[in-house]
Amino acid sequence: MADIILDVEVRELTGTGNARAVRRANMVPAIIYGGGEDPVSIQLKTNEVLKAINSGQFISKMVKLSHKGKEQFAMTHDIQFHPVKETPQHVDFFRVTEDTIITVEVKVNFVGEEECPGLKQGGTLNVVRYTIEVRCPAGKIPAEIEIDLSTIEMGESLHISEITFPEGVTSAITDRDPTILTVVATRGESDDDEDEGEATEGEAAEGEEAPAEEGEA
Repeated sequence: MADIILDVEVRELTGTGNARAVRRANMVPAIIYGGGEDPVSIQLKTNEVLKAINSGQFISKMVKLSHKGKEQFAMTHDIQFHPVKETPQHVDFFRVTEDTIITVEVKVNFVGEEECPGLKQGGTLNVVRYTIEVRCPAGKIPAEIEIDLSTIEMGESLHISEITFPEGVTSAITDRDPTILTVVATRGESDDDEDEGEATEGEAAEGEEAPAEEGEA
């Protein structure tokens, strides 16, 4: 289900000159393509596009485009921004249905930090990936991937293959098994262990008697 609904208008004229005129009218030129249909040039209100972008779901969620009572599901494929003003200059949409299998980045949410054995021992959580690229139906994109830290020991790592994904969702990375996180000892703890080892060796050396020189009785 699409949380973002945008009203669009079809553009009869295209080209650089027309795109500039559209922007001067506080609209954003765009195009929608894919789904076995011809591309269609459209335009959207700038304030509605900005609101959608600021929602944080314009890229990672399915949107609904509405035109004169007709609706079309789509995914935002690309957004071009002004290099100085950072306002949206053009948007590319790709037609989808709720069952279309797509690849999308989903953020990771870490839970169970208070119960994590490695962190309780003074370890540090080293996050390698804050998002995971997944494949899933466009209508079932998860808001986040939850990762439980409650069983991670000191020195252990968690890889993508160890994650439990929601039903219908799989990792888009299949040729390797990337690390998501590790729990590592802090620098101070490592230094203390080394110092303790050196001190023990020094004490043992002091307890040894010096070998007698030749000729001594």
